[in-house]
Amino acid sequence: MKRLGIMLSAILMASSAAQAADLNWNSGTSTIYTPTPATGWGGFYAGVNGGFGWGTATSQPIGGGARTDHNTNGGTVGATAGYNMDMGGFVLGGEADLQWANIGYSEDVGASTFKSSIDFFSTIRGRAGASFGQVMPYVTAGAAIGRGTSSETLAGVTRSQSSTHVGWTVGLGLEAQATQNISLKAEYLYVDMGTQPYNGIRGMDEGHRFSVIRAGINYKF
Repeated sequence: MKRLGIMLSAILMASSAAQAADLNWNSGTSTIYTPTPATGWGGFYAGVNGGFGWGTATSQPIGGGARTDHNTNGGTVGATAGYNMDMGGFVLGGEADLQWANIGYSEDVGASTFKSSIDFFSTIRGRAGASFGQVMPYVTAGAAIGRGTSSETLAGVTRSQSSTHVGWTVGLGLEAQATQNISLKAEYLYVDMGTQPYNGIRGMDEGHRFSVIRAGINYKF
């Protein structure tokens, strides 16, 4: 009986201590617990990035005819801004970027040299990701707009024409928090800029479709 009394007393004391600790935890006065996650992704952010693009440009006479495909490549560098909503393990947001680019090709046609490229482009995209602490894989998709330029150089004289291309983009990426405010990301985008006529340069329809892989750094405000 004496041992049973001691055991019951010990159980009651442990139960009382556990209840007191539980009350203190839920009251928000604990120095350990905080309702705000230490690795929260929510808020506005901005950053810079750089990368490389490669793809295919198509040329076809305006009004119809044989289509020619050309391999394209070139660098990109730009700035990004966006906003995330951290929903506790699931992150939704929107992002816009403006990229300087030099993704194109050149070819010799008789005595002249013809060039076609995307000079810069911008995307406006939605993002959806899953947060695993300080790491967030995500998918992204949206609209793309850019400026294309075609030029022809003959006997040292260059003629050029620019046109606005409108299309779409889709991709995926991985972002990781280095500090509370700074994150690093790696991203892949496929961009379809559509086709536009270039009446003043050989009378051709020019289309640009390319992939971009880039790395960037963001600062969360």
